[in-house]
Amino acid sequence: MSQTPKSLSLFFQMRFRDGIVVDSFSLSLVLQACGRSVDYTSGRRVHTHVVKLGFALDLFVQTALIEMYAKLGTVDVAKNILDEMDQPDMVSYNVLLAECVRIGKVDLARHLFDKMPARDLVSWNTMIHGFATCGDVDTARQLFDMSSERDLVSWSSMIAGYAKSRQSNEALILFHDMQSTNVRPDRVTMVSVLSACGDLGALGMGKIVHEYIDRNKVEIDVKLGTSLVDMYAKCGDIENSLKVFNGMGVKDVFTWSAVIIGLANHGFGEHALDYFAKMIYGGIKPNGITFIGVLSACSHVGLVDRGWTYFTSMNDKYGVTPKIEHYGCMVDLLGRMAHLREARELIRNMPFAPDAIVWRTFLSACKIHKNMELAEEATVNLLELEPHMDGNYVLLSNMYAQDKKWDDVVNVRRRMRDKNIHKIPGSSSIEVDNVVYEFIAGDRSHPKSKEIYEMLAEMIDRLYIVGYKPLISSVLQDMNDKAKEHALAYHSEMLAFAFGLLSIAPGSPIRIVKNLRVCEDCHLAFKLLSVIYEREIIVRDRNRFHHFIGGSCTCRDFW
Repeated sequence: MSQTPKSLSLFFQMRFRDGIVVDSFSLSLVLQACGRSVDYTSGRRVHTHVVKLGFALDLFVQTALIEMYAKLGTVDVAKNILDEMDQPDMVSYNVLLAECVRIGKVDLARHLFDKMPARDLVSWNTMIHGFATCGDVDTARQLFDMSSERDLVSWSSMIAGYAKSRQSNEALILFHDMQSTNVRPDRVTMVSVLSACGDLGALGMGKIVHEYIDRNKVEIDVKLGTSLVDMYAKCGDIENSLKVFNGMGVKDVFTWSAVIIGLANHGFGEHALDYFAKMIYGGIKPNGITFIGVLSACSHVGLVDRGWTYFTSMNDKYGVTPKIEHYGCMVDLLGRMAHLREARELIRNMPFAPDAIVWRTFLSACKIHKNMELAEEATVNLLELEPHMDGNYVLLSNMYAQDKKWDDVVNVRRRMRDKNIHKIPGSSSIEVDNVVYEFIAGDRSHPKSKEIYEMLAEMIDRLYIVGYKPLISSVLQDMNDKAKEHALAYHSEMLAFAFGLLSIAPGSPIRIVKNLRVCEDCHLAFKLLSVIYEREIIVRDRNRFHHFIGGSCTCRDFW
């Protein structure tokens, strides 16, 4: 029996069997016990005694009642008690604020916060944390900027909110601002910052954070270690990811899952499956995230039979019920290997309705293998689920363009115009001296634009010398061949690479992050450029990592 039920038993024994007189202190303690044990019946019973004994207006008892009802989930009752207090103190407000935030009633917390006659750092931090956690980072930032005092909780809550909402640039800017104060980040802060670095592919900043951790002897626990493994993998440095992983004394299922997914995304599918085998041998039970990595590993290297084996073993062997994400991985695997009918049958027999991701994955496979019949079925379902998603229309338009059905392309674009849907432009980013620079196709906004285009011209000349022929078929627009060649040369990843050649020391890898799938022509060009400039080129696109080394890519031209 826990101490909380014992304290309740002792209270009722003291009050009713022994007849001992209780005071506000003992009543406050037993009310707190009711809240901690989530014992609504006993709490109501004690509240009745509070009223009978004349303690209903006692400040300590009122605060304890507020805390108890808040922990019991009846914050409205707690709020009524607060409203009836003559002069509610800050502690009472803060208790109720914290509980409102804990159960997700942030709007009620804000109402109470605005009513407070005075606020302390705890009040501000509770609200900043509450809005940041629920995803309303704009309101959280307003409160953060309004607060006159900030501590570690203030900064960490705000940085975590930005990282969680994938506003990673803002997270890193705020971390930089934090370093100019006397507030030292802790492991919680570091986890959020590393997440932001991984999202942006900001390896330089990630390494600085890792160096800070080592320099300040911050203990690398399982969560922080897993964050380092994940950050390095997402930033294209799989070697350091494995180094951190192998140096960790304790690893949990999330650590193993991070390294398996990292290896899979870098094209090292067989290695990922080897690590999965080591994980099982070590007695770690896999979870759903692990199997996303395992099935992705099979997909990236085309292991259909092994993919089916792992998929069926999820429930049969490991007790993990496949979710829609796992079915999506199997659709991707089957679709990539041209098993389109089998993929369609799997979608038809799923135990739940397929979502837009599953249909988009299937449509992408139909595009690769030029199956218009199945593509049109996928499109109908996809546009029902996501009628305003630009990528769906772009996929369909590209398929029509492949077949040179230009009238259909025009119709798709007209539908986009009518629905006010705008295509998200392709962009590529590259980190130089811990600053992330972003380019779009034909971009001339960079201060070194003249030098970048001169380098781009040199790159194109040297490509033609070694036999490069532009894949103009990958330009899905109705224009002449010369215009298509011109368009390919100015793709965002080519501009980013040109800037990398100008800015990154000779011999060092050049890392590029692209928001869309890298096109076939740029993929061909990067294989040749890796030889011409004797550079390893690492490109992270929407689907996976590509390591271009010595004229080949780790994806084996399979992405």
